Amino acid sequence: MLYKNGGYTLIEVVMVIIVLGILASVSIPSFKNIPIQAKKSGCKSTLGGFRQAISIYNVDNIVTTGISLWPVLDTLSTVGAVMDHEIPQNPFQDKSNAPDSIVEGFTMGVVVGTRGGWAYKPSTGEIWPNTNTTIPGSGCGGPVNINENNW
Repeated sequence: MLYKNGGYTLIEVVMVIIVLGILASVSIPSFKNIPIQAKKSGCKSTLGGFRQAISIYNVDNIVTTGISLWPVLDTLSTVGAVMDHEIPQNPFQDKSNAPDSIVEGFTMGVVVGTRGGWAYKPSTGEIWPNTNTTIPGSGCGGPVNINENNW
């Protein structure tokens, strides 16, 4: 309520501060996960591109030779053979540890070595992130495993 002298009462100012505090305490935790959600989105998008290019390579071989043939590891890494550009980085991988590498994988969900990047199974054309990220929890929640190597 505004009085003749144009000021607010102390109670009104305190109430506004309390309401702003409640709004901030509710909204801030939702912003904490934005970097992880961005990495998830980027990783899944990259996987979709990889899988599409690998499938097109296989279908092209079926059409031209009549034989189903998945690209070998070296072919997958060669620019222009399967992918039009260099291998994209795995967003969950440490940038100092070959994030754009592809290693031969055997079972989806199992990280091969410590190199990171991507794991590829040439016999089936499967590809997945060669990382398994755990982020620390907050408050009462413990650490959370992203399990990106199972996508």
